[in-house]
Amino acid sequence: MSKSISEIKIEFEQAGEQQWEALCQEYETDSRTGVKNLTARYRKKQQALVQERERLEVMKTFERKYADYSFICGIDEAGRGPLAGPVVAGAVILPKDCEILYLNDSKKLSAAKREELEKAVAAAVGMASPARIDEINILQATYEAMREAISKLAVEPGILLNDAVTIPEMIIPQVPIIKGDAKSVSIAAASILAKVTRDRLMVEYDRVMPEYGFAGHKGYGSKEHIEAIKKYGPTPIHRKTFIKNFI
Repeated sequence: MSKSISEIKIEFEQAGEQQWEALCQEYETDSRTGVKNLTARYRKKQQALVQERERLEVMKTFERKYADYSFICGIDEAGRGPLAGPVVAGAVILPKDCEILYLNDSKKLSAAKREELEKAVAAAVGMASPARIDEINILQATYEAMREAISKLAVEPGILLNDAVTIPEMIIPQVPIIKGDAKSVSIAAASILAKVTRDRLMVEYDRVMPEYGFAGHKGYGSKEHIEAIKKYGPTPIHRKTFIKNFI
């Protein structure tokens, strides 16, 4: 007696990626619509993975170019634009053979996939507070956060791949890459680390100050946020130099 569609579906779901092709071949002659849909879906998944691996190979161009360096470190930040909260920098050194599928700009990546950054050889974050941003300006505060992140790494980088900037006061060789989070796996990983760290912090702030909606807009200048500033006034985590036109 032939297997039910539900049984075949479970078989596909429990199979690893390496078994999909064999299952598709096994059931491709099954005339039932449900089975045809299943094999078509997994053929499509196979093709998507092929395309993703090709994209990742392109994103490893800079890592291959500088492969002679012992540890290649990606650097990126999150939070240069918001009205509230710190600016956070991420520094990540990935293993040379690391494969994190769908690694790209953090805005496009699922929370579950972000957890795969545990594959990193070393990872660290640095922060500059709203008060520090007001004191030295956002660009200098970003550089400061980046230097802090690099200093906290468990191993010393041989070279830095930075998203667009050259960090002052660094003796480690640097390569600034425009739109680096879409061109380098190391920078993409750093971008994700910085954003996840900052987003979690803003959610914590939201629990303390729920009237501002930090969990939703993460401190950016949304209409809701600006209205809350006007209604309730600034908080200690607001950047005074950023909100002077709203109070």
